[in-house]
Amino acid sequence: MAREERRAAYRLGRRAEAFCVLLLFLRGYRILARGYRTPFGEIDIVARRGGLVALIEVKARGSVARAAEAVSPGQRARVAKAARLFLAKNPALAHLDVRFDAMLVAPWRLPKHVPDAWRPEAPR
Repeated sequence: MAREERRAAYRLGRRAEAFCVLLLFLRGYRILARGYRTPFGEIDIVARRGGLVALIEVKARGSVARAAEAVSPGQRARVAKAARLFLAKNPALAHLDVRFDAMLVAPWRLPKHVPDAWRPEAPR
């Protein structure tokens, strides 16, 4: 992938995240972090609603089905590792339920929010 294509994909991803943040806010979530980076990976959005912390992976593709396919097992594992670090650094959230969601973005559609999209494997 050429440098310009990577930049365009990055910009598309950031716009998709911003749109998802707005939608989550309108649905009563409070955004705790966006683009949270760790040595293990990045969490696109960390949001809270009531007694729940949602760790959200955002995927933007040409269709919702292609966006869903893009949430790979390796990526889910990286998000789970990053989530453990985020939660360790934010002990005030320790008593809350934690859920891994996906938000799938396709052109000319509202993002599809998939609550509890996956559950991380137990550490070995």
